[in-house]
Amino acid sequence: MALITEPVRFNPDMINSQVVGIAASVGRHDSGMHSHQKAQLLYAPSGSMNITLDNHQCILPPTRAAWIPAGINHCAVMTNIVAYRSIYFDTRQKDNFPDQIRILGVNPLLRELIERMAFWPWQMPFNEQEAVVNLFWQELASSPDETLLLPLPSDPRLAAWLDKLKHPGYTPAPLNEAALSIGASEKTISRIFTRETGMPYQAWRQQWRLMKAIELLSGNNTVSTVAFELGFSSDSAFISFFRKQTGSTPSQYIRT
Repeated sequence: MALITEPVRFNPDMINSQVVGIAASVGRHDSGMHSHQKAQLLYAPSGSMNITLDNHQCILPPTRAAWIPAGINHCAVMTNIVAYRSIYFDTRQKDNFPDQIRILGVNPLLRELIERMAFWPWQMPFNEQEAVVNLFWQELASSPDETLLLPLPSDPRLAAWLDKLKHPGYTPAPLNEAALSIGASEKTISRIFTRETGMPYQAWRQQWRLMKAIELLSGNNTVSTVAFELGFSSDSAFISFFRKQTGSTPSQYIRT
């Protein structure tokens, strides 16, 4: 069995196979922070996932996958309908597993390999998988890193404010408004963000808006809807911002 439904309780560590794949159509869902003994490749051919790992937040549109080494705490959040694909690897069965978190580009061949492996029966003998798995490792090694990570501050004064950002329709305000909401001075907020994320608040806010825009666009929202939800004054202002950040318009980015 590889195709599962949302209510199914799934623990890859309980399955005694070298490679375990799952596929599901998932709506609004929050996996909660967790880890497993197996390494994981996480991907969505349609829709997008917002994942938190190693104190960073990342968006996974259909052009990207995440490699998550064994033992890494992570959380996956879906706010739209997502074609969820996840492949788990028993690290005891192979040397030289990638031991670093990677956000990587997914080319057509890697996409097809992920699709095939995600639907494999869980008890499929490894000798029937080996040729495809070896090709998968080759493609994974040559896939470009396409990092779109947002470091998260850990200062407890920001905890409640960061929780608000998880709610639909809530976006980080300009610094002066954020300071009022947090209950600290603009200087203090700026110092916290620079120290803990390596980014000034405004740069962090722009990165957050870009990631949220990609998530919303991947959910088939219109440019007008995304511009309005993220607080841009007009569609053209949003398109200009998006082009400056990515080098392409929203439509070009999603189409590619």
